[in-house]
Amino acid sequence: MLAPSGVMTPRPHDALFKAAFEATAHAAALLRELLPAPIRDAIAWDTLRGEPASFVDPALADHHSDLLFSVRPCIDSAAVLHLLLEHQSTADPAMPLRTLSYQTRIWNRLRRAHPAAWLPPILTVIVSHAPGGWTTSRSLADLFDPRLLAIPGLAASVPGASLVIDDLADPSSAALHARALPAFPKLALWLLRDARDPRRLLDSFDTWSHTFAEAERGPAGIDAIATLFTYLLRVIDPMHHSELRAKIRLLGRRAEETAMTIAEQLHEEGRKEGLAKGREEGREEGREEGRIAALRALLAAKFGPRTLDAGFEARLQAASPEVIDRCLQRVLTADSLAAVFAD
Repeated sequence: MLAPSGVMTPRPHDALFKAAFEATAHAAALLRELLPAPIRDAIAWDTLRGEPASFVDPALADHHSDLLFSVRPCIDSAAVLHLLLEHQSTADPAMPLRTLSYQTRIWNRLRRAHPAAWLPPILTVIVSHAPGGWTTSRSLADLFDPRLLAIPGLAASVPGASLVIDDLADPSSAALHARALPAFPKLALWLLRDARDPRRLLDSFDTWSHTFAEAERGPAGIDAIATLFTYLLRVIDPMHHSELRAKIRLLGRRAEETAMTIAEQLHEEGRKEGLAKGREEGREEGREEGRIAALRALLAAKFGPRTLDAGFEARLQAASPEVIDRCLQRVLTADSLAAVFAD
């Protein structure tokens, strides 16, 4: 599933991406599609292994790259390189700089663990479903003034930090279908591409029915289907849910029952979240009423109850929490009611 039962993930795109590609077989299939042929053909793909991708910088701020893998080249079983697989839902111009910071932290971590070892090259692959496509920088050099980089010899001082971009705005549905990927990650790429355009997704839904059936027949198939449906029901606007459920119904009884269970779970999570928010708002409202009542009592005690006419009562009710707090501080030293409320 996208998230443990009862947990609403605030980042459904990231959750779907990791669910689809954290398995090394799925990651290897995708990376073989995306890497340049000379690099792809030099890699012994059966050696691909997942590596820890979370780390902490000196300021103790958490950092997390999406997925990190190590792999060995065909030419030398002792050598190793790393593949950093990232997901982006927006086109970030600073992405080359961000991924370079990930790389340096990975290298520093490896250096501390193995001071005498060679550092592995790190290739960064970005899967993007940014609206409008990836239209921004693809290497660190793109962030520098080209007039300076034109000075002979100066460009060589800039780290390469180039990115391999899989821009999901480019491939057609036919091209996605043709990718040599298992059904589940293939469907994940399609949903990442189209789920923010419900009309496009619903119009093309039927062309993916066979892929859904293939995913359901695969290992842990119903879990894969549940992950996809959870993502759909969280990302697509509820106004399209009835049409979406009608499409899912055509996938078969098992798929329909899975979607209904997920919808009920999400509804219950939303209800609990709404209740919790309502209780918190109620507590805050109660605190605010308490401050107003305290101010009213202090004003009546100091200036007399008759001084609180309808005009001042209206000002009390309309006052912001900051104004009420300021008035509570002033009431002890103010010599008039007007001075308490003075701007």
